[in-house]
Amino acid sequence: MVLVSYVRDYISRMLQDISGMKVLILDSHTVSIVSVAYSQSELLQKEVFLVELVDSISKSREAMSHLKAIYFVAPTSDNIKILKRHLATPRFGEYHLFFSNILKDTQIHELADSDGHHEVVQQVQEFYADFVAIDPYHFTLNMPSNHVYMLPAVEADSKLERFRHRVVDGIASIFLALKRRPVIRYQRTSDIAKTIAQDTAKLMYHQENGLFDFRRTEISPLLLVIDRRDDPVTPLLNQWTYQAMVHELIGIQDNKVDLKSFGKFSKDQQEVVLSSEQDEFFKKNMYENFGDIGMNIKQLVDEFQHISKSNQNIQTIEDMAKFVDSYPEYRKMHGNVSKHVSLVTEMSKLVEERKLMLVSQTEQELACNGGQMASFEAVTNLLNNNSIADIDRLRLVMLYALRYEKESPVQLMQLFNKLSSKNAKYKPGLVQFLLKQAGVDKRTGDLFGNRDFLNIARNMARGLKGVENVYTQHQPLLFQTMESITKGRLRDVDYPFVGNHFQQGRPQDVIIFIVGGATYEESRSVALQNATNSGIRFILGGSVILNSKRFLKDLEEAKRQARLSNAN
Repeated sequence: MVLVSYVRDYISRMLQDISGMKVLILDSHTVSIVSVAYSQSELLQKEVFLVELVDSISKSREAMSHLKAIYFVAPTSDNIKILKRHLATPRFGEYHLFFSNILKDTQIHELADSDGHHEVVQQVQEFYADFVAIDPYHFTLNMPSNHVYMLPAVEADSKLERFRHRVVDGIASIFLALKRRPVIRYQRTSDIAKTIAQDTAKLMYHQENGLFDFRRTEISPLLLVIDRRDDPVTPLLNQWTYQAMVHELIGIQDNKVDLKSFGKFSKDQQEVVLSSEQDEFFKKNMYENFGDIGMNIKQLVDEFQHISKSNQNIQTIEDMAKFVDSYPEYRKMHGNVSKHVSLVTEMSKLVEERKLMLVSQTEQELACNGGQMASFEAVTNLLNNNSIADIDRLRLVMLYALRYEKESPVQLMQLFNKLSSKNAKYKPGLVQFLLKQAGVDKRTGDLFGNRDFLNIARNMARGLKGVENVYTQHQPLLFQTMESITKGRLRDVDYPFVGNHFQQGRPQDVIIFIVGGATYEESRSVALQNATNSGIRFILGGSVILNSKRFLKDLEEAKRQARLSNAN
């Protein structure tokens, strides 16, 4: 069963057992969870006539006793406070309270006390959908302060503590939804991955042992907690497959693309939905490369024109009745065609404006092949090219620095100077901060395939064979990690187990959580790996979904805060 099915089941159970007109009240996190899994028309079918945010509904005093209130919120102390206020002066006829994660006993008592006078609460339940199910095998936690994972672990740092708690809660809800308790491993070189893995084990095996004891006999699933900084290359690269490219160049939030700032689009095209659950064309093409997408969209347009022509040929009453019957499908197809045409047209413009084919070729060379002198020359030429955007210059220097930090410090300094002279906004300090965070001494994996003899041989073989597409030759480090798990070769010394819970045989389900965020390139790797039917189903999770802009923003924010704490 795919992730979104678990969320849809929870929401359906919430809505269908309560008859009559309903108002659905969500918080800033659960609104994303619901919007990705359920469309507005589906909510209407379940008699939900109003969807409100929990903090904005507090401002209204209008009594609506004919409506039944269904709350689906996270069990945070802020939400409990708001709920207590709502229950003290109820506006709705009935209150059905659903929480997206584990409630504390004290919170249940607080709610019961608040309802003591009016007794409007019909039920209080935990429905474990505390994650945003973006794709069948990919979830995110949409964490606002994602940069926090890069800050040093100071005992009293409440920001870092909140970050850790939120990640542990999100991971816990995935396993409660799956009704499984995992064996847990983590990346040895990452303090935050280790702490999160240990806190998750403590929750599942001690604090909530009874809740997680599903008495299952099959082999336990594996939870592997890793750190984004082990592969800083993937979020820095330009992307050339459909879903990843849309996120890199335009941005996707909760499977929606906002096109308002990109030229003049009709009102219904200003925000479009890109969901493999709701759009058959996108489902088929989300992992295809940009060149093929153009051809496939042309085919879609041709099909649509063919249907349009046959619809123009209305001559009898029967023809008209047939057209009216097929009109909703026709409208939907029209919207779909124009959506994909708009996206591809917009991306083509950006590729041309920013000379991304030129930039990307050098990026891929830096990520995949050796040749320090040729790389230095290529990066220098691009830094001197006035058509190249500042953000692309910065990314090129970062990729060069990650690859050759030990081999060519003199040339690296030359690139730093060149970068400073080109733009004051991006100082080389950010590149140095990246090396401090994710340089070769901090990483576990063989990121450039030059540490391990097998990887060196594999890269040579790939070089001799040639690559089908120079723009998509890069494979994320996650690909190697999945390969190692499939072959039972993930080294205990690099990825230790938590406690004395070891893997008995090969797991059938593996959840890999990337602290600091995952990318659509990695979720594509997971989908392709699952399609090989290796007997293991992989699920990818992350604190956010990154593109290069978000990764750089997190780096800048972490650098700024690190500087502030050093100054104190």
